[in-house]
Order: sequence, then structure tokens, then C-alpha cells
Amino acid sequence: VGTLVQKTIMMELAPVLTGLALAGRVGAKLAAEIGTMRVTEQIDALTTLSTNPFKYLVVPRLIAGIVTLPILVLVADIIGVLGGFIVGVYKLDFNDAAYLRNTVDFLQFQDVFSGLVKAAVFGFLITLMGCYHGYTSKGGAQGVGMATTNAVVSASILILTFNYFITEAFFAR
Repeated sequence: VGTLVQKTIMMELAPVLTGLALAGRVGAKLAAEIGTMRVTEQIDALTTLSTNPFKYLVVPRLIAGIVTLPILVLVADIIGVLGGFIVGVYKLDFNDAAYLRNTVDFLQFQDVFSGLVKAAVFGFLITLMGCYHGYTSKGGAQGVGMATTNAVVSASILILTFNYFITEAFFAR
């Protein structure tokens, strides 16, 4: 059971659930922030001042998304495996030494690495969709609201789609 919990959390649950949670939170924030800058003509002011808005607004956010989501997924991995141990040992009366031994013995680098690769890709997709929809928003507050919704929906769909393809690339035999 420990092996199943560990593999399921590290390969699928932690990256996907963390990505979906951040798509709703971070994707919406980025779209609203950049969308507000677009409709209030702050992005046009950056261009007027000879500042590339992509380098100034988008690139730092993309780098932050690629770096931070894998860190959050590592935390989710640890919490998930610990939660599985607590439920297995204290609620289902599993042998704690056997549970830990199976969890550690069957831990593979590829399982952890695939989850972290997924997290980096998901972080890129979330920030890209938030920045894109915010950057292309128009029509005042209503347009910013639509951009926010579109950013969350498109990031969520891309997370689920890319999850399939990344899993297939790592584990197709």
C-alpha cells in the first residue's frame, strides 16, 4: 500500500492537483493584474518608454512559475506520503516498519523526476495562460473579468492534456 500511495502521489496527484489549484489562484491573479495594466494603458506607457513589456512583465513571471511549482509539488509529495503513512498505520493498523520499508524500497528516481517535470511544465502553462489572456484583454473591467476566467479554464485544460502526454512520454513501454 505504501508503494501505491507513494507512486500515485508523486507521479500524478501532487503535480496535477497542485497545478489545478494554482491555475485558479495564480492564473487568475496574473490575468487580472496584466489585464488591468492593459486596459489602463500602462503597458502602452512601457512601450513608449522603450521598455519591452514582454521582458519586463512576462519573462520574470514565466521563470517564477517554472521554478516555484516544482517546489510546491515537492512539499505536496512529502505531505501526501506522510498522510498515507498516518492513515495506513493509525487508521488501518498497518505495520509501520513494513509500510516505510515498502515505501522506500520501491521509490524510484523516475517517479519523483516525472512529477517535477510535470510541475515545471504546468508552472509554465499556468503563467503563460495568465499572462497571455491578461495581455490580450480589452474592454475595461468586463474584459479583464473574461480574461481571468479564460486564463483559469485554458490553464486547467492544458494541465490535464499535458499530463497525459508527459505521462505517456515517461512511462510508455
